[in-house]
Order: sequence, then structure tokens, then C-alpha cells
Amino acid sequence: MIPWAKPCLFGNEKDYVVDALDSTWISGGKYVELFEENFARLIGTQYALTASNGTAALHLALLALGIGPRDEVIVPDFTFVACGNTVLYTGARPVYVDVDPKTWCIDPEEVEKAITERTKAIIPVHIYGNVCDMDPLMKIAEKNNLYIIEDVAEAMFSKYKGRYAGSFGDISCFSFQATKTITMGEGGAVLTNDKKLFDRMRILRSHGMREGQRYWHDFIGYNYRLTNMQAALGCAQLEKKDQLIDEKKRIYKRYVKNLSNIEGIKLQHIPDDVDPVIWAFALEIDPDHFTGNRDFLISELLKRGIETRPGFYPFSVMPLYDAPSVPISESIGKNVLSLPSFPSISNSEIDFICEQLKSLLSKIRG
Repeated sequence: MIPWAKPCLFGNEKDYVVDALDSTWISGGKYVELFEENFARLIGTQYALTASNGTAALHLALLALGIGPRDEVIVPDFTFVACGNTVLYTGARPVYVDVDPKTWCIDPEEVEKAITERTKAIIPVHIYGNVCDMDPLMKIAEKNNLYIIEDVAEAMFSKYKGRYAGSFGDISCFSFQATKTITMGEGGAVLTNDKKLFDRMRILRSHGMREGQRYWHDFIGYNYRLTNMQAALGCAQLEKKDQLIDEKKRIYKRYVKNLSNIEGIKLQHIPDDVDPVIWAFALEIDPDHFTGNRDFLISELLKRGIETRPGFYPFSVMPLYDAPSVPISESIGKNVLSLPSFPSISNSEIDFICEQLKSLLSKIRG
């Protein structure tokens, strides 16, 4: 079986985790502080604050910006649900907009159409490792006095015009969940250049407790802290950043070589401005060219020892979210398939996956 994802721990992960255990500082500790310092410097922001997961990071960002009831936050319809859910946590209203049909990232033109007097923020999600078109989004935000919260969970180390994703918004949010490029099993981070926002998020992360005055609470806060053991894992992973990036780029190039220019398969378009580190290699299939639809392909590939995943279900197709129909996102959502992309996958395994996928092309269509 070739799994869809597998963590690659090929550095000092075990040594650092054991050191964190031996130190008896298993909640906070030196590895938390070290990771925050190194990660902020690497991405290019003044401050980084770790969190228990990427969803907690998004929630902290929204709370720090004062997002609440009667506010609106614009999010892409095609994405993982965390950005929409965290807006709902605050009592605000997510406004779901369509994505670009080629890049699958939020469409700036659709964002501009969706702005109302209640709009307070935009959450661009850098999907699968691609990066949203940040220049027009930043201009829209500046023109309308809106915040930008970058969701970088899937695009760690990807660049837009030479700058890392996560260095553009008022706040950027990262995930270190088990499948992500840098993993701690779970975990997240919020990055910003604004000291006031950083201080507010730091207090909110720890029950709203006043710093330097234990058990005095100025805000309703949360327990969104990261453990020292998880941060130890992350510090070891950061040391292997360049190797992880190289492997991710190798995987992307190998898939592109195997699957480009095949009728019935459309690859995610990566603009010239973007230097991607692809979290999960995804493609859009045309069911008319295959022996079945996307879900049939997932089932058939699994029988052949290949685990894959569907694209995200758009908010607009899930009754829970009571969202209007968004056509491009809905088409992408039902036809996207993501393939195994973990750093240690071999070229021969990638070739095998591609051969099996192509074998499911309709014989009639050729």
C-alpha cells in the first residue's frame, strides 16, 4: 500500500523529544521559544506564536482583530472548512466566494464583488501549495480598510514574487498537522509584524490571563498552547527544511512529467509569480475521459494499493453552511483528486501511481 501521507522523521526528532521529556518542561519550554524565534525569522515576520493546531491559530487571529457578531469575513468556497468554521466561532458571518478555475485559489474579482459595509477581513487560503494572487488582494484590502489573514496551512515555504507565503497579511496562520510539510503531529502558529496583535494573541492563547499576574484574567481566553514535546519535533523538522523542500519539488516535477498534456487530466495551474512547495499533488479529472467519476477512481486506485483523497467539499454543497451555489468551486470540488506526496515517496512509486491512473482512462476516448 502506498499511503496518501506519511511523516518523514529523518533528523534529530527523537533526540529533541527525549531532551524535552528529560527537562521535565513538557508544556512550555525552550523548544517552544526556539521554534517561535526561528520560524518568524525564516518566514520574514517580527513575531511568531505557536498554537495547539492550525484551526486554533485561525481563531486567535480573528479574535485578535476583533472580529465578532454582525461582521463578515470573505473566504473561498473551495477549501478545507477550518477558515469558515473559525469565523462562525466568533459569531461573524463567513461570505463564501468562488475561486479561479485554473489556480483554485480565491478569485480577487469575486472578493471585490462580495464586500459590504460589514466586511472586516479576507482569508486567502493558499490551496495545495499554490499561493493566492496577493498583490490585488492587498490592494483591495487597503482600499476598503480590511484585514488579511493568510491561511498558509497547505503552502509552507511556497513563495510569491520572491517572498514566503505568510509574510503578506496582517496575520498569517500555519498548521503542523501530521500530513503537513513541517509536522509536529498537531500544532499551529500565528505570525504578524504587529506587536499589539501579537501580545493580544499571546494572552488569548492562555485563558486570557494577565502576564505577570497569575490567575488574573482580563479576557475570555482559550487553552491553545503548544507542548514543548511537539515544538521539539518541529525544531528538528525545521533543521531539515531544505531537504524537505527539495523532496517536495522532486515529487511535483515527477508528477508533472508523467501527467502533463493528457486529455482528461488538468493540473493545478501555478502562476509564474509563484515558486511552490506543493503540500499535496492534486489534479482535476474530466469524468467523460475515464471509466468512472472521481470517487470511482479513488476506489479503483485503492484496490491497486494506492491511497488517494478527494478534493475538499465546497461550503456551498454542504447544507450545514447554508451557502449559495458557487459554480466553479463546486465543479472543482467533485472532480479533484490528490495523490500521495509525502517526502520519502520514490520516483518508481510515483511512476506506478501515474500508470495506474492512466490505465483508468476510457478506452473509447483513448
